[in-house]
Amino acid sequence: MSTPAGQLAFTDPPLVARVVPDLTGLDKQFDYLVPESMRAQVTVGSLVRVSLHGRRVGGWVVALGPPDPALPVERLVEIAKWSSIGPSEDLVALAAWAGPRWGTDRLRPYLVAASPPTMVVRPRQVRRTVGVSAAVGGSVGSVGSEVERIAPLTDPLPIVVAAARRGPALVLHPSPAAAAALGRRLRREGFTVAVAPEDWASAAAGVDVVVGARAAAWAPCPDLRAVVVLDEHDEAYQEERSPTWHARDVVVERARRAGASCVLVSPCPTATAVRWAGAEVHDLPAGERVPGWPFLEIDDRSDLEPWKRSLVGSALIAHLRDPAKRVVCVLNTTGRARLLACRACRTLQRCERCEAAVAQHDDGMFHCPRCDAVRPQVCQACGGTAMALSKPGVTRLREELEAAANRPVAAVTGATDDLPAGDVFIGTEAVLHRVRGVDVVAFLDIDAELLAPRYRAAEQAMALLVRAGRLVGPRSGGGRVLVQTHVPDHPVLQAYRFADPERLDAIELARRRLLGLPPFRALAAVEGAEAGEFAAATGLESAPTARGVLLRADTWEELGRRLATTPRPKGSRLRVEVDPPRA
Repeated sequence: MSTPAGQLAFTDPPLVARVVPDLTGLDKQFDYLVPESMRAQVTVGSLVRVSLHGRRVGGWVVALGPPDPALPVERLVEIAKWSSIGPSEDLVALAAWAGPRWGTDRLRPYLVAASPPTMVVRPRQVRRTVGVSAAVGGSVGSVGSEVERIAPLTDPLPIVVAAARRGPALVLHPSPAAAAALGRRLRREGFTVAVAPEDWASAAAGVDVVVGARAAAWAPCPDLRAVVVLDEHDEAYQEERSPTWHARDVVVERARRAGASCVLVSPCPTATAVRWAGAEVHDLPAGERVPGWPFLEIDDRSDLEPWKRSLVGSALIAHLRDPAKRVVCVLNTTGRARLLACRACRTLQRCERCEAAVAQHDDGMFHCPRCDAVRPQVCQACGGTAMALSKPGVTRLREELEAAANRPVAAVTGATDDLPAGDVFIGTEAVLHRVRGVDVVAFLDIDAELLAPRYRAAEQAMALLVRAGRLVGPRSGGGRVLVQTHVPDHPVLQAYRFADPERLDAIELARRRLLGLPPFRALAAVEGAEAGEFAAATGLESAPTARGVLLRADTWEELGRRLATTPRPKGSRLRVEVDPPRA
């Protein structure tokens, strides 16, 4: 362990703090002396200021104790300043667990997530309405560690209230705005609530319910008795930056350590959640479940020749031409076209460099999405210039939809700043987050999601359909989700159609067990120029991908340990993604 040099005279028995500096790229921990004047303030988790290599930096105290006998105390430097209370000791220990779980020996990313957004001198006292003693006795509301499968339009508030009545509860929602709204509803129910991260100080002091989005998995919640994760299936719970920790897995471990109950709530829980819960997966009674699922209209297009089909089918046109309906069309393909073939010779157009299928952008040129090569719209096989749009993009479809609907159609993608006015929209799945008050949501090419070469494709497609269903409302209100498909008997569509997602669980779990995929085995994606060299050094099973290498191990512990302890190639800039959502 490295130690900054310095000289100090002292008379009292020394107390040493081990500090993690708040510096990107510096993964070492350093020892500092705790001044006598700070002993009452400095605890494990405290935010402090220390001298390091001639400058003053912030950091976290992760351990306190006597000095290392092998290290002369005279060489230690004092902590310069106590700045704020920080993560509790149990959260620091949780961070130490999370590091190797997600393939790193770094604590800083987790400590950042667990720290207050501003300096906090003392917790902001808020009176609890539910006592911890009642929660421990179990005399109020009983919630076990389980998965609660609800309908897309079922209000989860009763589940949250039942958890809150057991004592201090931590509640996660994938949307920060929805988490804040849930906090307001809980206050109306009579609970004291802290919304993370804004109310961090109140949460640290102790309230009935701490509620927030992904980062709230690390929010303070003293005397934790219950954890609830709403919409457990949502990908927003996974951190996009490395380390790619998942809030669900963090709070499951946190609840286990605290002896608290943990409830994962979702209309379509992931295979990971279903396997974790085992026999404790509970469904609504059929009489309550079915009305909470929207009506699914399946436009079976399996009898159409792929070369002659249009993504604007007759069932969709009927909805588009009804001026009383507000329609949203979803196609996860931007630009004008993503898959083109020559009309003369039917040759699929590929990149001359890397053989990937080219896309046509709004400038009319062919662009390669893999290597960024650009070329004119000319067939490499016969020289023809007329192309068939086998996979048109959002821009091209907008023009077709406008002609079919005989009314304006607005295009919406993730890059759209302001939502255009109108009653008909076409866009990527981002449109489902932007538009409200919808009568029909139409998936123009749901097969691209159902048959995607990703091991999570089925549950991701179901999540898309669930989000669409929440826009159109219950089947009693006349709203519907329309899917155009060549595989009408796909398990996802049948599970959604009959409001019975349980029928998908057995199929998914059996397939993943057979193929050795999560949650039965552990998976990581490594990207970068030296990914192959690093993968070979880990000694794990590996398979090449377009961007790097996939690694597999029997357990998450083994995978994380190998990733954390294998030296990176010198000068490499590798990205390691544990449990990659799009692999």
